[in-house]
Amino acid sequence: MRTKKGFNLRSVCGEQIIVAEGIENIDFSKIIRMNESSAYLWNAIKDKDFSVDDLAQLLSDEYDVDRETVLKDAASIVEQWKQAGIVE
Repeated sequence: MRTKKGFNLRSVCGEQIIVAEGIENIDFSKIIRMNESSAYLWNAIKDKDFSVDDLAQLLSDEYDVDRETVLKDAASIVEQWKQAGIVE
């Protein structure tokens, strides 16, 4: 997987949100708010190929959480990003 071109993480009024930039995203009408861990992951994988396992490893490296939990959380985040249309 990869983040889609034109979607960037920005801090707006203290919130971390994904904003659509560029002509290819002109019809994007959703605001996607990121919590601390999802913003951390987005910054770590922006413009890189990644898998659920990669995200799980990043979470394991950053937080003191067991492997089963980080795999479940990483899969959930990927599913949310797919539904939002910000990864391909």
